[in-house]
Amino acid sequence: MKKMLKWSAVAVCLAVMLAAVAGCGKAATENKQKVKVRVCEVTHSVFYAPQYAAVNLGFFAEEGIDLEIATAEGTDKVMSTILSNNADIGLAGPEASIYVYNEGKTDSAQIFALVTQRDGSFLLGRQPDPNFTWDKIRNKVVLPGRKGGVPYMTLQYVIRKNGLDPKKDTKLDDSIQYALMGPAFINGTGDYVTMFEPAASQIVAQGKGYIVASIGKESGEIPYTAYCAKKSYIEKNADLIARFTRAVYKGQKWVYSHTPEEIAKAMAPSFPDTDVKLLTTVAQHYKEIEAWSPNPILKPEEFSLLQEVMTQAGELKQSVPYDKLINTSFAEQAIKDVK
Repeated sequence: MKKMLKWSAVAVCLAVMLAAVAGCGKAATENKQKVKVRVCEVTHSVFYAPQYAAVNLGFFAEEGIDLEIATAEGTDKVMSTILSNNADIGLAGPEASIYVYNEGKTDSAQIFALVTQRDGSFLLGRQPDPNFTWDKIRNKVVLPGRKGGVPYMTLQYVIRKNGLDPKKDTKLDDSIQYALMGPAFINGTGDYVTMFEPAASQIVAQGKGYIVASIGKESGEIPYTAYCAKKSYIEKNADLIARFTRAVYKGQKWVYSHTPEEIAKAMAPSFPDTDVKLLTTVAQHYKEIEAWSPNPILKPEEFSLLQEVMTQAGELKQSVPYDKLINTSFAEQAIKDVK
């Protein structure tokens, strides 16, 4: 920079012209316009492949966004981080926003982009069971995750759907923290455990458990993970939210149209300690159950099903109107903008 300041006016003009031809001028402009956005994700998982693809393939950078991602390990923790202004945007289950709204918060979290449309957890047993039926969990201990979380409630919904009472016919042991469920199962706790990827496939690779069912395949489409932000933040940063949503949609389109092998390679920088072969297996599992939403729009019928699941679980006393919590304007615009 010091040498550049000594150049003559003519030399500066020439340099700018050459940079523009080479594409450097554009890059410099993009860097100058980049805005840091702090995202707090519920957990670091391949389940959020569209986000990592968007990061590693430069889709956020294209929109002038410098993404800073932190992991909270819990939907409730994501919401606390958002409400305390320690993050700008949260990636978590929509149930957290519903709870906050029902608490009467004046500046509650608004959901603006859907990422996953099915439960991403798998049920693991201690033995291979290609002929698994849900009746086999009768009188067994299942490690389900945090009570009140969507994984827990969706599991209950699936159990009921298969003719069992989750409170009477099986024992859901929710005493173990989410991050410790895998180690607890490996060490002998419980008969079954629900795990997200890549943790599920890692346990299988170790010979310590076997995938017997997909919770997401059983439950059907449900708004599982979405981006949210305080209503005031969205109103003050509408252009930024629009650019953010475009980057997300680019990631969704890319993931939807590429192979598990390609998805694994795109995600690899975000999972440096995970073998690409394992990432490929995981991507294949999620593609098979159509876990990733093809676009960021959270539809009214999906939102209704989520609230039904929450009501059946005894966690929701009052439903929230769709238009009070869901803002699809940015998602709809992104679909128009990204070809």
